[in-house]
Amino acid sequence: MIPLNRNSILTILSILLFLLFVWYSNSHLSAYAIRIWEDTAIFLMLAASYNLINGVTGQFSLEPNGFVAIGAYVTAILILTPAQKDAMFIIEPMVPWLRNLHMSFFPALLIGGIVTAFVAFLLGFPVFRVRGDYLAIVTLGFGLTIRVVSNNTITITNGSLGLKGLPTYTNPWWCWGWALVAMIIIMRIVFSAYGRAMKAIRDDEDAAIAMGINTFWIKMIAFVAAGFFEGVGGGLLASLITIISPTMFTFFLTFELLIIIVVGGLGSMTGTAIATILVVWGSEILRFVEQPMNIFGLHIPGIPGMRMVVFSVLLIVIMIFAREGIMGQKEFSWDALFNLFKKKAKTV
Repeated sequence: MIPLNRNSILTILSILLFLLFVWYSNSHLSAYAIRIWEDTAIFLMLAASYNLINGVTGQFSLEPNGFVAIGAYVTAILILTPAQKDAMFIIEPMVPWLRNLHMSFFPALLIGGIVTAFVAFLLGFPVFRVRGDYLAIVTLGFGLTIRVVSNNTITITNGSLGLKGLPTYTNPWWCWGWALVAMIIIMRIVFSAYGRAMKAIRDDEDAAIAMGINTFWIKMIAFVAAGFFEGVGGGLLASLITIISPTMFTFFLTFELLIIIVVGGLGSMTGTAIATILVVWGSEILRFVEQPMNIFGLHIPGIPGMRMVVFSVLLIVIMIFAREGIMGQKEFSWDALFNLFKKKAKTV
């Protein structure tokens, strides 16, 4: 049996307390708050996965919207019954081998993630022949290609009509369960020998090659792992909103995730968690600025879209005073927290 140290015990207790809070939120919060809570979990998983390839490995990839779309479509097709598919595909019938496929939510999510990871594996061969801005352009083109393909493969995706009336399986337990699993696995990767190799590639890929690191396969590991969890996140998102269409998976989704990992700190999973909460909850909390207000006798009419202006200003302020993001490349640790308290106690 592996002995538990203080940090391990505190981590386990923190997870248990968090799960207790998830149970409380599922039973006592309003439907609106639960929905935002679920969105936070899904975006945390997507952003952490994206940070693995973009922040930890240093590969400027713009693929998340394409991978999320693949996971969403695969999961949606698998959880729909044959009768639902027959009623939904009114332009052309669905191909028979997909029409007869039907399974429960968990294996559908796993298959959605595995299919997305396999696509990431195939995509990695041409993609990692280039670097930097060229890599960004190639992966951006992949996301646009997925959107065009899903719009035109009518017998598989139902084209522009999309898939509607999906079963609602997603709840806080599903979302935060997968988010915790993703964070634990990604953190294990980051602090493993593979993670150190990824950081070496980020800092100087030529030097990493000179040190004997097989940079192609290290980047492939990060890309495939990110693809798997982005595919699972797409499946959770599909079941949450119960409708998917090609117009949902635009570059704006990738842009949101890029904002989160930059604000939190490229390479920091702790920063990603903090930034996800700030971005998802902040954009909702700021809705009050779009309502008519009276400030010191001055009437300000409601201006639609003003919350995004205020939110953008706040992001600019954060980036001015924290140029490397909220956490930079640092991670939370119990030792650092205790040392901080000790220093403050000495100064009092």
